[in-house]
Amino acid sequence: MNRTKLLIFFVYAILLSSCSSQNEKVNGASFVAYGIPVDETHTKPLVTKINANYAAVMPFGFIRGLNSSEIIHNTDRQWFGETRAGAKQYSEELRKQNIRIMVKPQIWIRRGEFTGFLNMKTEADWKKLEDSYSSFILEYADLAKEINAEILCIGTELENFIDKRPEYWINLIDEIKKVYKGKLTYAANWDEYKRTPFWGKLDFIGIDAYFPVSDQQTPTFEKSMEGWQKHKPVIKSYADKYQKQVLFTEYGYRSVDYSGKEPWKYDRSMTEVNHEAQVNATKALYETFWHEEWFAGGFIWKWFIQYDKAGGKDDNQFTPQNKPVEQVIKTYYSKKE
Repeated sequence: MNRTKLLIFFVYAILLSSCSSQNEKVNGASFVAYGIPVDETHTKPLVTKINANYAAVMPFGFIRGLNSSEIIHNTDRQWFGETRAGAKQYSEELRKQNIRIMVKPQIWIRRGEFTGFLNMKTEADWKKLEDSYSSFILEYADLAKEINAEILCIGTELENFIDKRPEYWINLIDEIKKVYKGKLTYAANWDEYKRTPFWGKLDFIGIDAYFPVSDQQTPTFEKSMEGWQKHKPVIKSYADKYQKQVLFTEYGYRSVDYSGKEPWKYDRSMTEVNHEAQVNATKALYETFWHEEWFAGGFIWKWFIQYDKAGGKDDNQFTPQNKPVEQVIKTYYSKKE
């Protein structure tokens, strides 16, 4: 092979590799932080059980109440996986399985209050919250830089904070970009993303995709597909408007009756296990989105590190582990574009 042909071959190979990388979906899982370091026994099931190629690593900050301005984070009172050191160790172990990383710092408000309702009473308190949030997110922007994370999620379901302080968020994104040069997204709640003001400054339109798709006790695949038809065109319109791919920063369904009615709902009164509902709704989501070029992929909610102890036939929560839906996920995560 002469030099000219050899050069053409290498250029073609690079272009082919680039196209393949661009077309590959984010077949991700939300990797739950725990109190111990992880090893191959914790990370390998992501590949063997569902063929994941991405994981969301989720360090946490804690707030005492909806009107509190201090975010407590990266302390020795937290579980190991919720800290910077833990997030780094989790990421390094996941890398050994060829799993790419989205760093997704999250806020927990005492008693599980919804983060979207966070609201300060005075200007001084808003300023304190802004300073505290900057400290929190820039800590993990620095971590994302250190570990070469592919994606950084700059916040999760913080609608009121963003609505009341949009200039802060615009400036914060600029500050994050000084630290971290990778891809950025924000995890907007399913009914929030249309009001998020800064998609043009990010790389993905991030949505926690708990859209209602069926009122049936056991949502059928067909009815779930129909349920997406009122949401999908609107979601696509934002991809078109901003010329950005949509990334489901979280998605999934509980294995419970009426799982497609209010998929975000965590209600202890919902106790009936229904694996068929979870399977049908999940399959409909994949069939609706996974073949679309404007859709980047997403992160199933949620994956616990101790695989053998997670999920199972009697579990009615979100995790797909040791449930029939696990094979559905693997089937779609194994498809090539």
